[in-house]
Amino acid sequence: MQTVQRTLLLSMTIALLALTGCQRHSNSERYYLVSNNLKLAYWRTAADGFNKAAAEYHVKAFVVGPDTYDPQAELTALQQAVAAKPAGILISVADAASFQSQIDAAIDAGVPIITMDSDAPHSHRLFFIGTNNLEAGHLGGQRVVDKLPGGKGNVVFFSMPGQPNLDERFKGYQEAFSEHPGIKTVEVVDIKGESTAAFDKTEQYMTQTGPKKIDAFICLEASAGKEVGTVLKRDNAKDRLLIAMDMDPDTLSLIKDGVIDATIAQKPYTMGYIGLKFLDQIFHDGPKTLRTDYSVDSFSPFPVFVDTGTALVDKVNVDLYGNSATQAQQK
Repeated sequence: MQTVQRTLLLSMTIALLALTGCQRHSNSERYYLVSNNLKLAYWRTAADGFNKAAAEYHVKAFVVGPDTYDPQAELTALQQAVAAKPAGILISVADAASFQSQIDAAIDAGVPIITMDSDAPHSHRLFFIGTNNLEAGHLGGQRVVDKLPGGKGNVVFFSMPGQPNLDERFKGYQEAFSEHPGIKTVEVVDIKGESTAAFDKTEQYMTQTGPKKIDAFICLEASAGKEVGTVLKRDNAKDRLLIAMDMDPDTLSLIKDGVIDATIAQKPYTMGYIGLKFLDQIFHDGPKTLRTDYSVDSFSPFPVFVDTGTALVDKVNVDLYGNSATQAQQK
């Protein structure tokens, strides 16, 4: 019931935003989407949603940040976006601690900032749009519990510790494993934004047998799944479980091949699309001051969190999700 209510609320919100129409907009309005790893399919999809909303409103949209995982370069992109005095900024935060002061300074300067995908919850950002990453971890963790024989085995994670969304996913997995002491987390591999690190580490782990054998590989970000899958496919490893993240074409193909058991799907297009529309609404109709702790204000004009949803994609429904992506590209 809560999921239905959230979906209805989100649909109503989008409808209300649409009713504002484009007649009050100007192409001098500039909105920025700031992130890392912009070359990933995930971020191309988010940018598509952001640009679609901008086209509907006839405003200017800019997607900025490094093509690779580079928090410092992303911080520089944020600073440059703030200096441009835009109508609003949507940002995925690579490092909450180092970004907080810049986000706060932007809010103090009257630039609306909403976080998406990865949050900076202790900053003065207005609210967060994205996945409930703790629940995403619960979803993946339960899949591992169900798939490992007897609910036992050694598992390895591929992540980038310190990135808030990935840390929340890891926490969700650990909570799912807490009632299954037979599942042992051997290592959390920091790939440091280099997906090939997952390939190399998987090759090393595949040589371990007996009590040291790794039974499951879990990817908390988008790029590692296909790298781990490439090793498992090459070695014809039918006795290893692989859980991926997101829905790039390689990941979906490996699910069809039976190499990846499942992936946890997010909605980056939706995050980008409604993110710009919320920023537009705040720019035109927002409060006189942004520098208020709205998270503890019972009469706040903003939510704390807009959950765009997750889903588990496996062989049963992979074609449904693949077709959806294909249709979106054809529009």
